[in-house]
Amino acid sequence: MVTLRKQYAVVRPVYSEDRLAEDHEKVNRLRKTIPDHLREYLNWDLKRAKNAALSLLPVIGWMKIYRVREWLLGDVVSGISTGLVAIMQGLAFSLMASLPPSYGLYTAFFPMLIYFFLGTSRHISVGAFPVLSLMVGAVVTRLVPEVGPPANITSFEGLTQDQQRVLVASSVTFLMGIFQLGMGVLQVGFIVVYLSDTLVSGFTTAAAVHILVSQLKFVLGLTIPGISGPLSVIYTLEKVFVQITSTNICDLVMSIVIMVVVFIVKELNDKYKAKLPVPIPIEVVMTVIACGVSYGFNFKTNYDVDVVGKMVSGYESPVAPDMEIFKESAVEAFPVAIVGFAVAFSVAKVYAIKHDYTIDGNQELIAFGVSNIFGASFRSFAASTALSRTAVQESSGGKTQIAGLLSAMMAMIVTVALGFLLEPLPTSVLGALVIVNLKGMLMQCREIPYLWRRDKPDCVVWVATFVGATLLGLDLGLAVGIGVNLLTVVFRTQFPRCSVLANIPGTDLYKDRKDYTHISEPKGVLIFRIPSPIFFANIDFFREKLVEAIGFNPLRVLRKRNKALRKIKKLLQKKEGDVTETTDESGMDVEALDQPSDLSGLPFRMDWRAGFPGNISVPRVNLHSLILDFSAVSFLDISAMKGLKTALKELIRVDVDVYIVSCDACILEKLHSCAFFDEEILSSMFFPTLHDAMLHVQDQKKDKSRGSALTESKL
Repeated sequence: MVTLRKQYAVVRPVYSEDRLAEDHEKVNRLRKTIPDHLREYLNWDLKRAKNAALSLLPVIGWMKIYRVREWLLGDVVSGISTGLVAIMQGLAFSLMASLPPSYGLYTAFFPMLIYFFLGTSRHISVGAFPVLSLMVGAVVTRLVPEVGPPANITSFEGLTQDQQRVLVASSVTFLMGIFQLGMGVLQVGFIVVYLSDTLVSGFTTAAAVHILVSQLKFVLGLTIPGISGPLSVIYTLEKVFVQITSTNICDLVMSIVIMVVVFIVKELNDKYKAKLPVPIPIEVVMTVIACGVSYGFNFKTNYDVDVVGKMVSGYESPVAPDMEIFKESAVEAFPVAIVGFAVAFSVAKVYAIKHDYTIDGNQELIAFGVSNIFGASFRSFAASTALSRTAVQESSGGKTQIAGLLSAMMAMIVTVALGFLLEPLPTSVLGALVIVNLKGMLMQCREIPYLWRRDKPDCVVWVATFVGATLLGLDLGLAVGIGVNLLTVVFRTQFPRCSVLANIPGTDLYKDRKDYTHISEPKGVLIFRIPSPIFFANIDFFREKLVEAIGFNPLRVLRKRNKALRKIKKLLQKKEGDVTETTDESGMDVEALDQPSDLSGLPFRMDWRAGFPGNISVPRVNLHSLILDFSAVSFLDISAMKGLKTALKELIRVDVDVYIVSCDACILEKLHSCAFFDEEILSSMFFPTLHDAMLHVQDQKKDKSRGSALTESKL
């Protein structure tokens, strides 16, 4: 059965850009200058001040529409559920940062207080994130190694090793916050676009490998110093296998049991999440059980199990960051700031789309910057968000950041009053909880076959980022990933897939001639399309592909024609008895050969397609019209403009009519301002659509054939 489709018919003149401008008046837009923008930026009124206040304090916006009866209960339940998870993750992620576990509770409390007022996301759970903890831990172990003297920093004098490490972590976090705040003030939130989903996936998978390796010493009960820098994963695994015979069986058995139970319950949570009012907080349950068993059987004394130990009760006075640590850690702090923001923004964007509200990237940078600066002043370490914790906050009914504030209050209660209950908790339990939560990040490896089949450059980015971050460390690996990512962009734009188009009969549609069986290609006409910007890096590639498409090099044809023309003129001179010596062909000026053919003084009309005497050879050019489709060309720089002008002149000089279609108005305006047009390249060669140009070519061909027929009849 044939489906009836709607049809449309348009009757209008065939337009070139010049004729379109004649028939339809164009608005001359006044573009704002830099002083205009500055004047507008500095011109404040009451409305703008109000909008600025709302943008800097997003809490005002959502608090005004807060539905107490509908949302409060969900926020309370969500806050309690998220708080329990945040407490456990805070303790576990502190070990990854090479800090005493109690400082993870600081990270679950202080940054959230600031984000409540400044953040634009209503659902993310702010606190410790394993990747950031590991990156901070690398700096901590470098400056304060477990074995050997610490770095030569004045502020370390008189401090214990734990205090030195806390000072390093808080200083790195403070500097990270400064970087984030500075980027937010400068409105460079767009920087996150350079971290593609593929890059982030490869990076977080590599981070999961680092986290897994770093937790093996806790799960196996081994004493292994923290190692940072390139090949740290290899060196750490080497030390693990050297000491594998010293494994603490109690730690190992307890870790395996906890990982199996937590994994099974988490799978059940995912399977029955639609039926469960809130996910089962299995990490909290297992932590409570482990604490009770460890206390009852005195694991520390009887089985030589490492436990959390003395918890810091209450909050310590604020501490100032150390400038010497700033100098030592600036290179590492910047990627920590970028990764922290990129992860948080990506997660926030997912839930903003799901719940239909907007988030502001620049405001998020400011919020996390101030949160980390404030938290670092009270000895917390780098804060971002964790997908698992955020999923708990959203799935358990959280509607706003009141849930996040309540979860921070729970961390405060544990820190102030209940911390002593966690002192018998084995560190192997925390290590096991960290490892079992790596499932989501490690399973991202399944993306590799899909990427290889669908997009090989993206697959290269994933693998390069993963390998670089795994072997060189997370900071250098991120730089490698960004470099490879940008190289793929350069590769795609520098070597685009150019195509030759043809008409689908009976339509005004033009498609790649390789993709369709029934296609119409008028003889002597070629339509060439380049699907990328044309700039200094790909102009030579564009010209090479154009020569390949048309089947001849116009410059070589022009030179052969000029050589043939000189021979013809020489023969004519001999015929007429003129014995004037002419320049030998081998001594011809190359620049003269590149000029338009001088046909003046010939007693006949030159037809380059006709036959010539045996000693004169000229390549035949069967192309009379070339149409360049610029619909996908978004910009054109000066270098490309020069190269394009040269290419067009070479074609015009061998009697090929060139037309450019669907050129962007800004590019056309730039061509006019840069004196692109002259006596050979005219503005009349530009057409608004491909079909306009094709109809014009057909009319021109009819006129020429009619003119040649008239000439023959007169002869």
